[in-house]
Amino acid sequence: MLVLLSAIWKFLGWVFLPIKRNGCFFAFMFALGALCIFYEVPARHRPYVFGWQELFLDLYVVCAVLAIFPKVIRRILRFIISAVMYVTTIADVFCFIKFKTYFNPSILQLIRETTKQETQEFINSYLSLDLFNSLLGQVLIILAAHIIWGSIMSSVEEKKKGKRSMGLTIVGEKLEAIGKVVNPILGLGTLGVLILALWNTTDNKKLMAELMTHKTVGEVETKLTQKEQANLYLPIYRVLFSFYTNQLAFEQISTLREAQREVKVDTCTFKSRNIILIIGESYNKRHSQLYGYDKKTTPRQTALYDTGYLVTFTDAITPWNLTSYVFKNFFSMHTTSDEGEWSDCALFPELYKKAGYHVTFLTNQFLPKARDAVYDFSGGFFLNDTVLSRNLFDTRNEKTHQYDEGLLADYDSLKKFNTDAQLTIIHLMGQHVDYRKRYPANRQFYHKEDYNRPKLDDKEKTILAHYDNATRYNDSIVACIVTRVYNDDAIVIYIPDHGEEVFGDDVHAYGRIHSDVTPRLAKEELEIPMWIWCSEKYAKAHPDIFKKLWLNRKKPLMTDAFAHTMLSIAGIETPEYKPEYDILSDKYNEKRPRIVKGKWDYDKLMAQPEK
Repeated sequence: MLVLLSAIWKFLGWVFLPIKRNGCFFAFMFALGALCIFYEVPARHRPYVFGWQELFLDLYVVCAVLAIFPKVIRRILRFIISAVMYVTTIADVFCFIKFKTYFNPSILQLIRETTKQETQEFINSYLSLDLFNSLLGQVLIILAAHIIWGSIMSSVEEKKKGKRSMGLTIVGEKLEAIGKVVNPILGLGTLGVLILALWNTTDNKKLMAELMTHKTVGEVETKLTQKEQANLYLPIYRVLFSFYTNQLAFEQISTLREAQREVKVDTCTFKSRNIILIIGESYNKRHSQLYGYDKKTTPRQTALYDTGYLVTFTDAITPWNLTSYVFKNFFSMHTTSDEGEWSDCALFPELYKKAGYHVTFLTNQFLPKARDAVYDFSGGFFLNDTVLSRNLFDTRNEKTHQYDEGLLADYDSLKKFNTDAQLTIIHLMGQHVDYRKRYPANRQFYHKEDYNRPKLDDKEKTILAHYDNATRYNDSIVACIVTRVYNDDAIVIYIPDHGEEVFGDDVHAYGRIHSDVTPRLAKEELEIPMWIWCSEKYAKAHPDIFKKLWLNRKKPLMTDAFAHTMLSIAGIETPEYKPEYDILSDKYNEKRPRIVKGKWDYDKLMAQPEK
């Protein structure tokens, strides 16, 4: 029994050995990590409750590895790891203070594309003494204390080496004797914390491993829509994740650049010389007056419809309920019916540009911003790459706006650059959550009292009113765009990226639900209110197109293939064009399976009896 107890006692001493050999490193790294875990918390979030346990576990593993090496190598490795931890923490905390966000993929993309002059301007704008009175100042205090304490301990060790007096030997022997008693006790505590940490944080480690092993940015984004998400609780993990996602994005950008080099346009008849493509955002078809909604959310579009020149498509759907996925599929000549990835094919704006069109892109969402989430990064990285952007667009706006009417001013200011043939793509913020922020306060039209929905509470009715107000405001923006070309030979296409949950069928949900596709979900989130308006002058000049629009308005359509119709409208002939995907073509394939979210056949799904 004594032998067993002695072995256990000795084992507990070994458990504590990694921390003992790297005491200073462990203590300051733990203090640094704990500071970030408990104080660096964005609004509406809480500290990671198991953060200190996972931090202890991670540092223990690092110290255990370090303990294997000789003392000299161990010092070098500790210096390198400490330097990386402090640099990444300072970068992350700086972003948190200045931009109210963690270090993220969009910030890294901005850094990569920043010039020397822009860097200097950034430093002058954001670096100030106020930073030292913030969380960053506390990080710097820990750094200074670490340096000072490390220097003191190194000095003491040097003295021990240089002068081995009898007194120091006796002290050393006494400390060693105390250590034989204390170390196993500390080892017992260490073992307890490690067991607790393993029990509570193993799932998070698995989620982190899954998050960092995907092959595309889209797969990463899909993972982040799931309920169980990895908690990247330390700055080093957030920085590594940012580099990882940027690398995935760069791989697809490289593929797109290669596809651009092979782009070929045979001829172009410039069939339509003034084309405006408006991409809406989060538009529930059942909240459009144009499609039978009982609230007057689209009075201006309805008035245009009454003139006979606005054609509504009654069976249009989107392949995804994620903007980033929709954008990739929508811009690419690749469809969900084709083999390979969206990035393997050309993007239709570059075909327009190569054909001789002046292409303008105005977006109120996909400009690189520090606070962009992974979703915005995923949707905009290929549009914001300097090389791709130069090949796709001639002119772009340089900043986003609080409200979409800001894009009208951008349109007016950039119109002077237009040529005889022009494609203008306008990407609105539309009805993107938070709905109350999508329209000015003085444009409020509906209130909770306007809804006779007994199954909804007052809060839900208020959100519903905000959504309808945002939809009505969106109607005014769209009408302003049409007004600008009302008397020209012009065609305007309106296509939202996806639908939105807005308490449909009294379901207590708004936004989007990232789960299996059901008929109800498809109805709310994947069906979209799409229309094409032709000016009177355009309709008379292009009776063939105008007639086909009316004849084909009820045919099944999915926006992943609409790039082929875009080429048809312009009269661009290229090997990339496939008539079976063009809704204006006599060869249009109405039977093409419309696969949504990469898995479900929409038409088969909707043919099922409702449960």
